[in-house]
Amino acid sequence: MALGKKGARRIVVDGVTYRWRLRRRPTYSQALCWSPCTYAVECADGGGAVLVVTTGAPHPGNWFGRPATPVLPVDVAGHIRMALSRGWAPDRPGSPFSLDLSEGFAASP
Repeated sequence: MALGKKGARRIVVDGVTYRWRLRRRPTYSQALCWSPCTYAVECADGGGAVLVVTTGAPHPGNWFGRPATPVLPVDVAGHIRMALSRGWAPDRPGSPFSLDLSEGFAASP
């Protein structure tokens, strides 16, 4: 699974270039605040395992106007470092690596 280049943002963390992308429009579940916001990260040259980060906040485009914090580059850099320390190998092909930070997320009824 590769990340599309269109809409992806570039970030350099510890000398390595990555691309990350957040869906512009939330999924149905995210729009209803049933599930938290997620985004994907991969090495800029591609070919390796994709990192899928599940945040603990609702998607900024949710339909209820529930307060949501935007995903900032400083957050992405921290999550990349956290995933690397937990075993993510962005230079080797493989299954997507999941980093779930959604503990405590309260879904809307």
